[in-house]
Amino acid sequence: MTATIQPPTTKLPPSQHEFAEVIHRLEAGGAMLPDTPENLMQIIGIYKAYAVPMDFYWRDLLYIAERVFLDPFPFFKYFVPKEYLELHNHYAGEDADLRIWQKGEATAHPELLTFMEKGETFKMPKLLHHWFHDRINMEFAEECMRSMLWHRGMYAPYNKFDSYLDSEEYKANADKAIKAYFQGNPLMLGMYKLFPDMFLEQCRQMSYYSNLGLFWEVMAPVFFEMSDRYDAGDFKTVPDAMNFLVNGIFAVAGRPIYHHVYVRGERYEIIPKSKGFTWLYEAALPYVEAVFYRTSPFRGTKSYNAQARQVPDDQKDFHYGILYADVFPVGTAGIPPTLLMQDMLHFLPQYLVDYYHQHCRGEEDMLIQLGITFQRSMYCVTSAVIQALRTALLYPLDDPNPKHLQANRDFFEAQLNRFTRPEYGIRDAARLRDIQQQDYR
Repeated sequence: MTATIQPPTTKLPPSQHEFAEVIHRLEAGGAMLPDTPENLMQIIGIYKAYAVPMDFYWRDLLYIAERVFLDPFPFFKYFVPKEYLELHNHYAGEDADLRIWQKGEATAHPELLTFMEKGETFKMPKLLHHWFHDRINMEFAEECMRSMLWHRGMYAPYNKFDSYLDSEEYKANADKAIKAYFQGNPLMLGMYKLFPDMFLEQCRQMSYYSNLGLFWEVMAPVFFEMSDRYDAGDFKTVPDAMNFLVNGIFAVAGRPIYHHVYVRGERYEIIPKSKGFTWLYEAALPYVEAVFYRTSPFRGTKSYNAQARQVPDDQKDFHYGILYADVFPVGTAGIPPTLLMQDMLHFLPQYLVDYYHQHCRGEEDMLIQLGITFQRSMYCVTSAVIQALRTALLYPLDDPNPKHLQANRDFFEAQLNRFTRPEYGIRDAARLRDIQQQDYR
């Protein structure tokens, strides 16, 4: 059943919050991003541009987690084999596990395959494309994975994934896979015996590769579908796009999150599907928290020295994600995601290219404009997550009980308080105020 967020019928007194206008918009079923045709065009266009490299990211993440695993010299981990390019997405194609999104292909997207063959230059051996950095930048995906790994423990106790990584059961499962992987290699088995925790921590990282890969496996067809529906005229407003995301979150909330390793034809279940870890609590929410909000400062821009006090004492107070980013091309894998911006540049729909030509200060400015569009789009995604959490935990927006409406408002205000924190210069970094202006470019 598809639900559309409806505005409340019972009014509360006006909010006194700094972002009262945004609060009222959320209460009316809208997003943090203002509802304008230009905003809708930008976010849908960037979802399409994001979906194509994301189709590579999730396939390579699973390949690394399942096949490369603990290879001490993974020189070719970004060379996705044909088996994984032809791996059927569980949520796209005719044989999808859940046929919600009607369009899109189960195997790698044609635009992705074309780019992998020719890149920005011309057809040449894959290794040359790699050396010239004429490829999809998997470093961005790995940075997102590392952020999730570093900010472990989020959304506990709902998120049980992290606590399981420290359990004896996980250690036993990992031990079997590690020993099988290094079977016949006395040097590595000896290293494992001497430094078991080092290998175990690497295995935990591989589990996060799998976690993020399974998360993006869902999001890629979602964004492709949104682009197709926009082209068909199905989306008229920003709330239309947000509601589609909200319904998608609930539709796939229970998809399993697991980690299997394949060694010489045998499968080792490090995190079995039977553990019941789910897409929403163990992947989606931690991803949004770690990547959109927290991440970490660019190396060299902040001191991690405790005496300098340039970063928060607690990881939960880190606010350096895309929702706060000053978008500029610094050539890094982190946030703001310059490498992702470079990846998306290859797959922009023509209407977004035309828009950038109209507003850019030249071709070299396009990456910055693209990054700001991406920032707007992630505020829309975050709005969908906020509305989904409100739906799951609180009350309908049209609930006639004023106490329930006040509880919803308290929830929305608490969410937006994260953009008003004065400590560590966060007030200057939050971009919620900026995206309210159409000329933020």
